[in-house]
Amino acid sequence: MLYPSIDSLKRQIDSKYTLVSIASKRARELQEKNNSLLGDYESEKFVGMALEEVAAGVLTKEASDANVQYEDEM
Repeated sequence: MLYPSIDSLKRQIDSKYTLVSIASKRARELQEKNNSLLGDYESEKFVGMALEEVAAGVLTKEASDANVQYEDEM
């Protein structure tokens, strides 16, 4: 069985797509800056570490601003 389970992750973040986006961005940040939010990780890989942070509740989804217009939306 994988840790953390998808069920525990879905309790923190409601969408699988949002979860993937958050985890990938955080994994890249962990790889580049090595700034861990947890003291100890079970996973050795950065994506696993990011998912552990989501499961622990220290990594959450930010509220989106409707006034922000991204470059690809112009």
